[in-house]
Amino acid sequence: MNKSKEQSKEIVISKGTGSGRSRQSSSTKDPNSGIESHWSFPPKEEKKKTSWSKLSLKSMFRSSSNGRKGEVIPKEHRDPRDQQIVESFHKLLLEDGCLSGKQSDYHTLLRFLRVRDFDLVKAKDLYSKYLKWREEFEVDKIVKEFKFAESREVKKSYPHGFHGVDKYGRPIYIERLGMVDLTAVLQITTVDRFLKHHVYEQEKTLHWRYPACSVAAKKHIASTTSILDMKDVGPANFSKPARDLFTEIQKIDSRYYPETLHRLFIVNAGPGFRVLWKAVKVFLEPHTLAKIQVLGSNYLSNLLEVIDPSNLPTFLGGNCTCSDHGGCMLSDIGPWNDPEITQILHAQADTTEDAYDGGRSIDFDDTSVFDPLEDFDKTLSGKVQAFDAALIDAKIKMQALAAALEGIKGVLHGLVRHVQEQEK
Repeated sequence: MNKSKEQSKEIVISKGTGSGRSRQSSSTKDPNSGIESHWSFPPKEEKKKTSWSKLSLKSMFRSSSNGRKGEVIPKEHRDPRDQQIVESFHKLLLEDGCLSGKQSDYHTLLRFLRVRDFDLVKAKDLYSKYLKWREEFEVDKIVKEFKFAESREVKKSYPHGFHGVDKYGRPIYIERLGMVDLTAVLQITTVDRFLKHHVYEQEKTLHWRYPACSVAAKKHIASTTSILDMKDVGPANFSKPARDLFTEIQKIDSRYYPETLHRLFIVNAGPGFRVLWKAVKVFLEPHTLAKIQVLGSNYLSNLLEVIDPSNLPTFLGGNCTCSDHGGCMLSDIGPWNDPEITQILHAQADTTEDAYDGGRSIDFDDTSVFDPLEDFDKTLSGKVQAFDAALIDAKIKMQALAAALEGIKGVLHGLVRHVQEQEK
């Protein structure tokens, strides 16, 4: 059985061309590793195993100073080598005036560095284009205002969506390309609205699905496992408008949401797919291409290596039907829709001062609205700064108290001497 292996390197920060830097490698990591491998966790103490289904999510809370429920997403222990080059990248962007507050968190900068092999100059160029695209495409406005009311109807002619998690805890995204009828889709919506819908879902994944999966898996989740089902794909599925749409989607994903794909399984790939693949792969980054595994009809064993049958739809050989939701592609099942986890993330968002979306109230009955969380590093940094300020304030008060006690002590000594003199 062939397993796709992701190549990584033992990291050494070195000067690249110009002011850039790169990290070079030579060893092979576990094929299950991904962007999450850039965050290391301390070794766990051995203890009795607890089933997640039996574990109270309340036990994951840590109370904050104001009595609210505080940090819940597991804190990563960063590789100092990563942190050093991210700080250098942050400084470079700041000096050149191309740093965006909302998009300058540690994880975002690390993704852009990684996709450019940690070359600061190349990463800066890609990051600058990303910020320009966000402004031109009005991504923040899409996040706040866009509603894809035609979603269920569109999915009947273009089945796609998120469905459960893989064995590591990453969200699973599935498309059934052999069932795509773009003519029918474009009678329901427009290319522009569909692209906005796609960007909206990418933002939702970054700011809602990944945090929810992190809570559920009790480790940092930052990438997606995707499956493209090519069964019954033929020329009719990929007319020129369809090819143009898919190409534009791939451009958006590879240029503006780098390192969010952990692995892509293309299953039931036949001769019809090869034509499309030749047209599409030229637009994909080398990092992205390395994560793609093209499989024929005997794909099930490969999928079951990384996905439990309970999280795999029956049309892919799994056990799930999502009959209560009208089918797996309409269900959007996953930790991000678990009421307890939703409550946790809302509590976290409520304690965040500079929330990505201004801390607005979210109604989860409206499926086109989500609650993006702010960067947890900023939250932690703010808490540390507040704690430091409190310590300084407490130290000043303690010094004042000590001085007052010394004064009282002096008065008491004087009183004692006075009493002693009186007794004489």
